[in-house]
Amino acid sequence: MNLLAPLRPSPARPSSLIRSNPLSRVSARDDFAIEARHVNFSVPTRQGAPVSILKDCSVSIPAGQLWMLLGPNGCGKSTLLKILAGLLAPTGGKVYVRRPRSFVFQNPDHQVVMPTVEADVAFGLGKSNLTQEEVRSKVFQALDAVGMSDYMQRPIQTLSGGQKQRVAIAGALAEACKVLLLDELTTFLDETDQQ
Repeated sequence: MNLLAPLRPSPARPSSLIRSNPLSRVSARDDFAIEARHVNFSVPTRQGAPVSILKDCSVSIPAGQLWMLLGPNGCGKSTLLKILAGLLAPTGGKVYVRRPRSFVFQNPDHQVVMPTVEADVAFGLGKSNLTQEEVRSKVFQALDAVGMSDYMQRPIQTLSGGQKQRVAIAGALAEACKVLLLDELTTFLDETDQQ
């Protein structure tokens, strides 16, 4: 990985927190949303030999900030995000991510699963103990935040790739997570939608 830096750096912290040395703390503090120590991830080849994707990756990210993970294709950005989201288990190291957390896939077709926009955004709220009115309110607020509130009853299959991406983001926003992990957020979005 080449760089992990905040979009708005805190004056009290350095702008880059990827370190070659291990993290000094033993346990996660309340002011950090993410801490990973010596994270390794490898996959076996057909012959059974391990291929290293991540090697000794240590990072700590303060709570309440917006950060970006930058690097060339194939360097392990998506793999690290999936480990932080709990979708992949590291083959070594320790990971702490404040909960609740949510993850938005690079390709929205891997995430949008319900027949309508409203149902898809509400899907993640099914595990919450909310009334139907509370769910509808959260869904509307999340869709409004991504400019899709007029599409609540639209069938998912009628949406463009960028619209599906915004629905996937709205689904994550509706859950009001402490940590929101976004993989290639702007892939299907034009310049206006990116803003």
